[in-house]
Amino acid sequence: MKETIVQLTEQTRSLIDVGNIAGLKVFLDELNISDVEDLIDELPEYAPLFIDTLSINRAINVFRILDAPTQERIIDKLSVKKISEIVNGLPPDDRTSFFGELKDQEFQHRLISLLPPAERKEVFTLLSYPEDSIGRLMTPDFLAISKDYSVEEALEYIRQNGKNTETIDVIYILDDKGVLIDDLRIKELLISDPQTSISDLMDGRLIYLSAQDPVEEGIKIFKMNNRVALPVIDSKGVLLGIVTIDDILWAADEEYSEDMQRMGGTSALDEPYLDLPIHKLIWKRAGWLIILFVGELLTASVMQYYEEQLAQMIVLAMFLPLMISSGGNSGSQASTLVIQAMATGEVKLKDWWIVFRREIISGFSLGIILGAIGFLRITIWHLIFPDLYGEHWVLVGMTVSFALIGIVLWGSLIGSMLPFILRKFGADPATSSAPFVATIVDVTGLMIYLTIASWIFGPLLNS
Repeated sequence: MKETIVQLTEQTRSLIDVGNIAGLKVFLDELNISDVEDLIDELPEYAPLFIDTLSINRAINVFRILDAPTQERIIDKLSVKKISEIVNGLPPDDRTSFFGELKDQEFQHRLISLLPPAERKEVFTLLSYPEDSIGRLMTPDFLAISKDYSVEEALEYIRQNGKNTETIDVIYILDDKGVLIDDLRIKELLISDPQTSISDLMDGRLIYLSAQDPVEEGIKIFKMNNRVALPVIDSKGVLLGIVTIDDILWAADEEYSEDMQRMGGTSALDEPYLDLPIHKLIWKRAGWLIILFVGELLTASVMQYYEEQLAQMIVLAMFLPLMISSGGNSGSQASTLVIQAMATGEVKLKDWWIVFRREIISGFSLGIILGAIGFLRITIWHLIFPDLYGEHWVLVGMTVSFALIGIVLWGSLIGSMLPFILRKFGADPATSSAPFVATIVDVTGLMIYLTIASWIFGPLLNS
């Protein structure tokens, strides 16, 4: 594939270098739209030329699969005539997505003004829905009939109106007020007797989305049901539009990318990594790093508080990195598992108590395992190097073992419960990223370790 892209790039450059625009048009029109997208990635400086040269239908199909920053860069360099053709030719859902990503509101309104009044109203309606809602993804282009139709009438209706709809795989059945009653797959119509009434084919097993539903909810419903499209209704059950599987896949990919970025301890990037200006990239990362850095500064305060004990038992300082890493690792593990389970719908907010109980058992068991390994390691090292931990090596081993049990248990509870707390208050659980959980557990883990050390070595230090 890489060699193919290289060859396509070389052919394209050669046509551009000699000014053979007619040849370039023929060449681009023969490529798959995914190949044209690859060429735009390889030769971004010629992207406006490619879109301007392509036949309008292919230009629209290429434009709609590009990322938002690339779309904006291209549209800014096209003629008004070409912009009008593209904007008017985009499907309603892709058009809404494009307009919604534009940062410049004045530019957005200028582009919307190129649309006919009816479609302009449609755009403003779709843009009025929250950014991460199903309403933003839906298209009002669908097929709908009355339950009083026969199969023959329904098929004739599809023949006459299907060309301008998003999909003809599903047809929707409405009452006289536009309320959604049921839906039928085209397969059911094709295998049924032409004189059969549509009402006789209805089964009442209707699956739908609400326009106000978050995109995450739509992703879950599509995942659990074998559908290429789902209807979108308002609070009264009136059919507003449909959402297709391709739009949901795009949204799922975007959600996944944002979650991965948040879990990595950075703000979600609204542009591809290589397209994002370096100052924006720094700012996106700096915010979280500052928060995490301030949190980690508390470790110095904790160590200062226990300064006297550490000075008297300096051997305890050798295990500080071990305690910090063990607590952070257990918390990060638990956080990642719970966030993933929430994202796939396996765990819901009401399941917090079940997760809490499971993490008590898991955290305690893992703590015992690590504590036993820690004690064994200290024992072996004492046998090899008798002076390393001194005469109180058993107390050192006990301190490390009990501290690991407490820290790993605490890390598991913090890591698993923080996503629930964030979800409860309407925040994204992915915000409880591994670095964030690790910072909390680092500070509190030190307190646990040094407190246990004070209990165990207290009589010895006070004597």
